[in-house]
Amino acid sequence: MSSQIKIALIDDEQLILEGIKMLLASEKNLSVSLTADNGPDFIEQLEKLSEYDFPDIALVDVQMKPMNGFELVEILKEKYPDLKIIILSSHYKTSILGYMVKLGVSAFLPKNSNKKMFIEAITMVHKNGVFFTAEDHQMLFTYMNSPVKKKSLFDTEDELSEREKEVVRLICQELTNNEIGEKLFISPRTVESHRQRILEKIGAKNTVGIVIYAIINNIYTPDKL
Repeated sequence: MSSQIKIALIDDEQLILEGIKMLLASEKNLSVSLTADNGPDFIEQLEKLSEYDFPDIALVDVQMKPMNGFELVEILKEKYPDLKIIILSSHYKTSILGYMVKLGVSAFLPKNSNKKMFIEAITMVHKNGVFFTAEDHQMLFTYMNSPVKKKSLFDTEDELSEREKEVVRLICQELTNNEIGEKLFISPRTVESHRQRILEKIGAKNTVGIVIYAIINNIYTPDKL
């Protein structure tokens, strides 16, 4: 496994692409491995990559043509559910954050963020699967305290059992099925069954969705948000 975090950049403004590349160039553990100025080209490039060259994180602009960022994210989450996505936008609204969470995006960064926040967001997304600023965190707790909005984020069929919550906490700590099985004294196959049942119950598509659900519902709190 490479020690570098491989980054893909998708933005229809060339200056933004070049600016972010320069911003990240001095970071030894980060590597911009792929850039594109529109969604269709990016998808085409991804399809040609080997597993080794595949990016860990994609930084995606919202306002692009002919395919906007959210349309691109929907396709990426369907085809590459393990690809972590950070949304970049000049428009920072509660409604966008809610939609971001629904899609299973890992983080949302305003384009006027400073270098420190950029690096921190990328590092934490790679480590924990998600990154929330203090403002994001407050918005999530607002959602958490609003039953209507909370239900709109996750179509929960029924409550998670205590064992499922244990599995969720360990998933959030990035443990493998084997490692979770060892801690809970169950087989990896049983862990996978729990994982699939959890995804079905909360209406999430991938691990990022499980992590966000766990944070919103106070099941898990990352080391740093």
